[in-house]
Amino acid sequence: MDVDLDSFSARDWEEPTDADPVRFAMVGLGWWTREQAIPAVEDADHCTTTVLVSSSTEKAEDVAADMEGIEGTLTYDEYADGAATDAYDAVYVCTPNGLHRGHVEAAAAHDKAVLCEKPLEATVEDARATVDACREADVPLMVAYRLQTEPAARRARELIQNGAIGDVVSILGHMSDTILDAVDETSWRFDPDLAGGTTLNDIGIYPLNTIRFILEEDPQAVYARTESEQPAYEGTDEHGAFQLEFPGGTLASCTVTHSATVTSSLRFVGTDGELSIEGLFFPNTRKVLRVSGPEIEGEFRPEPVDQMREEFDYFANHLQRGLDPEPDGEHGMVDMRAIRALYESAESGQRVELDL
Repeated sequence: MDVDLDSFSARDWEEPTDADPVRFAMVGLGWWTREQAIPAVEDADHCTTTVLVSSSTEKAEDVAADMEGIEGTLTYDEYADGAATDAYDAVYVCTPNGLHRGHVEAAAAHDKAVLCEKPLEATVEDARATVDACREADVPLMVAYRLQTEPAARRARELIQNGAIGDVVSILGHMSDTILDAVDETSWRFDPDLAGGTTLNDIGIYPLNTIRFILEEDPQAVYARTESEQPAYEGTDEHGAFQLEFPGGTLASCTVTHSATVTSSLRFVGTDGELSIEGLFFPNTRKVLRVSGPEIEGEFRPEPVDQMREEFDYFANHLQRGLDPEPDGEHGMVDMRAIRALYESAESGQRVELDL
């Protein structure tokens, strides 16, 4: 079996470079940027943060007060107008989904590479405009699917693509958290115009995209059901279950909810064995990969890596080497159309075919 599990967490995507670190403008200073993205970049090898962009100069300056090397603190309007463009090379967009388009279009207009949080936007139409803006400006756009640089997912992909468990027949995925422990019902996540949905698109995108990544296939049809119980979820989705149908006949069944204990898992069952990963979808958690097949059997518990640091370093290292990072905007568009189909199926109760 041609998979090197002895170097489980090795950066198989990295190459040395003498290029200067990529300088980031952090666009949106919510808790995820402050608690995950900024610390990740501070610990990264190939990038640094030099500009902060927020709804007010005061908020940006408050965050900057605890950092070193910040050259600019901007409002969204100042950023869009092109202030301090000589102080950064790339942007990380982490605002409510429905605001991504404007911030990405501004970056493209200023010839800056873009790392945009997932999902790309709140609607397929705005996501399409976001991707087109970067293509027309000829600037790199990477969608922030951090699982694609997570070693456990990358090793699982190698094992499955090398036939470790034979042909994949079925997949089971789950992700759950307790979002109302962190935010209240006034959060933008419960606003369909800003979020595009609450659960299927917010955490359902993790098993959806990771399955696509590991299989190297896109679904051709979906079926979904959603339920809501708590008042905060009135008019949107709290729990979801969905099925993905792939061209080769593989079926994936996934469950997601914002109202259950924090846990995640992904299991692939093949003609000759099975592979599972526990704890996959959350950053900085212990990952356990188990595989059982004709040529390999074992349990692997690698030391956790900072998923956000890996994502930022991957993006920056590719820019340093003059390469376009992946997953790109077109890859993200597949998820946008799949999510729209999932909500359509949940509303109609019918299987929905995808035109990808």
